[in-house]
Amino acid sequence: QLVESGGGLVQAGGSLRLSCAASGGTISWYTMGWFRQAPGKEREFVAAITLTGDSTLYSDSVKGRFTISRINDENTVFLQMNSVKPDDTAVYYCAAGQTIPTRSERRYDYWGQGTQVTVSS
Repeated sequence: QLVESGGGLVQAGGSLRLSCAASGGTISWYTMGWFRQAPGKEREFVAAITLTGDSTLYSDSVKGRFTISRINDENTVFLQMNSVKPDDTAVYYCAAGQTIPTRSERRYDYWGQGTQVTVSS
């Protein structure tokens, strides 16, 4: 089970850190990813990280502003969001998959329920 936390309301230009905690298993065997879905839009890829954290992948829209990281011993993945914009407003989902880091959500097998992030202008 994956449970996201850390969402909320933040002003444009501010920062927020999302967490994804896993229970009932270990994330050590999985590539971890973050996706988001804005109102009226399809879910889209945000970031992904390899099992060991040695490689990451980002969407062009967040590259340079967001950072994905993981602490396997704590069974937790993070998404540090800096310089946020109103366009970052969405429900953010954590996902796990036995795959290389990929933008394709079909490669991820387990999903959290999501956490809402709202960026005010």
